[in-house]
Amino acid sequence: MPLRLSPRDEQGRLRLNRGEGLTTVERIVMLAFLAIVMAIDIINVVFTPGADLVGSLLSITATAVFVLYLWWPATATVALGLVFAVSVGVGKEAAVLFAAAIAAGMVLRLGATALVLSYAGGFLVATAVVALVDRESVNVGIYLVIAAVAGAIGFALRLASARGESLEQQLAARAEQERQAVLAERRWIAGELHDSIAHHLTVVSLHVQLLDDPNTLKGSQDAIRIATRKAMADLRFVIDLADDGPRSTVTHAGDLATAITEAAAEIEAAGHQVVTEGDPGDERIPRIAEIVLARIVRESTTNILKYAGPGDVTIRVETDDESIALTILSPLAEAPRRDVPSSGTGLRRMAERVIGASGEFTTGAEGDQWRVAARLPVS
Repeated sequence: MPLRLSPRDEQGRLRLNRGEGLTTVERIVMLAFLAIVMAIDIINVVFTPGADLVGSLLSITATAVFVLYLWWPATATVALGLVFAVSVGVGKEAAVLFAAAIAAGMVLRLGATALVLSYAGGFLVATAVVALVDRESVNVGIYLVIAAVAGAIGFALRLASARGESLEQQLAARAEQERQAVLAERRWIAGELHDSIAHHLTVVSLHVQLLDDPNTLKGSQDAIRIATRKAMADLRFVIDLADDGPRSTVTHAGDLATAITEAAAEIEAAGHQVVTEGDPGDERIPRIAEIVLARIVRESTTNILKYAGPGDVTIRVETDDESIALTILSPLAEAPRRDVPSSGTGLRRMAERVIGASGEFTTGAEGDQWRVAARLPVS
């Protein structure tokens, strides 16, 4: 995406409503130029017989005043006006008028609107005074041209500075957007790993503890084999989406009916009776709702395997023309059934998914059961 400077961009328009400062490069160039000019004037005074001492001193003073533009443009302009007034008093106004004309570039480069207008008025008055006082020896038209050229250069430098600042800010904004995109991708990968692979690892962890029981050995082995196969499939899916290369044509399953069937098998393998109600294959259920609710079923299954007490588990799906509701009820226990690891982010991520799809999400104890309820619009 190319960087563009909009005509209405606050950083791109000519900003005469406030003063500006010189860049480091501009400061160095200006100091070097002033040092050279002052050195030439001093050498001229010292080594030129019969040199105009008063005119040279006024010229040197006017050049020195330019140093003030590095920090205080308004003060420098006022000081230059005072030097010009002194030059008129001693009849050496031409020596300072040239410096005043060059100052147009500094004023337009650095000054705010008030300073620019004040300088323009003052310079016109100064040229008029010179024209009246010394009309024979001084051609004020030349100084007006010099001031116009210097002002145009200062104006161009100001525009270049504004454009450079705008481009820097756009680059900084783009870098921040890219950083946020990277963080969002990391959070997405972490969420996918939590919602899919962590669930399968929980199943494996639970059934590993049952391998020593001959009565559950075969069922636990099958459950571990299925869970590891699903974990590998989900891991390949996450890697495929995170990869910048060509995408796989395989579509990750988000089917609600399949998720409920798998959840029921896993929960029953852990010793619970599962009651399913409603039709998860209703054609009115939109795809996004299927994907979100399938994730809710999977995360709830993980929590049931970790924390549920003895008793039945109910998975209920209710669909009408306006919304689809998923309710999962599981028996409460005073303590987790088994010592299994937990990230503590499952409920938060379920709520984020539902709310992000314009739905409603609630969870909490209801009598002797733990209730998870999600409702999503169907249109």
